[in-house]
Amino acid sequence: MLSETSAATVRATLPAVGEAIGEISSVFYGRLFTAHPELLRDLFNRGNQANGTQQRALAGAVAAFASVLVQEGAAPQALLDRIAHKHASLGITRDQYPIVYTHLFAAIAEVLGEAATDDVVDAWTEVYWLMADTLCAIEDRLRDEAGVSGGTTWREFRVVGRYTETADVLTVLARPVDGHPIPRARAGQYVSVQVELPDGAHQIRQYSLTSTRTDAAQFAVKKLAGPPAGEVSGHLHQHLTEGDVVRISAPFGDVVLDVSDRPVLLASAGIGCTPMIGMLGDLAADTSARRVVVVHGDRDESTHAFRADLEQLVAKLPDAAAHVWYEHPQEDRPADRTGLVDLGTIDIPEGAVAYLCGPTAFLEAVGTQLRDRGVPAADIHYELFTPAGF
Repeated sequence: MLSETSAATVRATLPAVGEAIGEISSVFYGRLFTAHPELLRDLFNRGNQANGTQQRALAGAVAAFASVLVQEGAAPQALLDRIAHKHASLGITRDQYPIVYTHLFAAIAEVLGEAATDDVVDAWTEVYWLMADTLCAIEDRLRDEAGVSGGTTWREFRVVGRYTETADVLTVLARPVDGHPIPRARAGQYVSVQVELPDGAHQIRQYSLTSTRTDAAQFAVKKLAGPPAGEVSGHLHQHLTEGDVVRISAPFGDVVLDVSDRPVLLASAGIGCTPMIGMLGDLAADTSARRVVVVHGDRDESTHAFRADLEQLVAKLPDAAAHVWYEHPQEDRPADRTGLVDLGTIDIPEGAVAYLCGPTAFLEAVGTQLRDRGVPAADIHYELFTPAGF
C-alpha cells in the first residue's frame, strides 16, 4: 500500500500530472531512445511510436494506477494483469524497470519544473516502484504457469504452412524447431512474433491464436498500411515462406474464455474475429452444451476472414447461432444483416458473459448496447489490439 504521506501528495498532484501526461510521455520516450536506441529497434513497436498511439501508454498507465490507488485504496488488478501479460509476452525483465524509471522521472522533472519538488518526486517514486514490484510478481507467476520461468519466453519455430484467408489476412502455422510441445494456450490468448527486418531491427508484434493446439502455433496476420505501422505484417505477408524460422513467445493474454456453463456472446468486427475463432474452436472441440451467440461485422464477404470456419464451428455446437453484418454486402453473397452491428435485433441470453474484439468505435458501441440490455460491466470483456489497452 502507498504510505499516507505519499498518498496525500499524489492525490494533490494528480491533476497536474494528468494534464502534462502527453508532454511527459514525449520527453520520456525521447530520452529513453536516445540513451537506449536498441529498445526502439528491438523491443518497442516502431509503428505505434511513429503514429503516437504508444506515446501515452506507459506514463498514462502509471497515472491510472496512482489514481485508482489513492481513490480506492487498492491496486487496479485488471490494468496490472493486462500489462503483465504483454510484458511476459515481450520478454520484459526486471532489470529494465530501473531504466524506465530513470528516464521517466527525468521527464517528469523537466516538464513539471519547480513543481517537481523532492516530496512530489519521492511520492511518485513510491507509486512507480509499488507498481513495478507488483508487475514483476505477476510476470514471474505468468512465466511459471507458461513453463518459461528462469529462461527466455522465445523459441524458434519453423513455418510449416501459410494459408490465404482474405486478400490481406493470412494464417501462419509453425512448429517448434526443438520438437517439444508448446504450452497449451487458453482460448483467446496471443503470441508475440519477432522478425528481422531489412534494416536489421528485430521488431515484435502480437497475434491472436486461432487454435489452442499444442503441436504448433497457429495465428492470423492482417496486413496493415505502412510502413512504419505495417512493417512487420507487410514483411510477413511478402517474405514469410514455408521452411522459414521465426521466434515466437509462449502464449499469454488475460482475455480468455471462461470455463463455466453460462451462455456466451462472442462479438467481433474485422480482424477482431481471430480470438473469437479460437474461443469458438475450443467450444466446438468440447461439443459444449453452452448457449453460444456469435456476432460479427465486416465491410463485405470478401474481407470477412474465417467466414467458413465460423459456419462450420457453429454447426458443430448444439445450441449456437451466428449473426453477420456487412456494411456493403455483395449481391451474390449477402449478409444476415446490412450495416453496422446492432444487438437490439438479436436475443441476448440472460446471464451471458460477453467477449468483444474489434476497432475502438465497435467496442464502444457494442459495449454500450450490452450495458443498455442489462449485461453487467463485469461480464463484458474486451480484447484490444492497440496500446490503449493498457
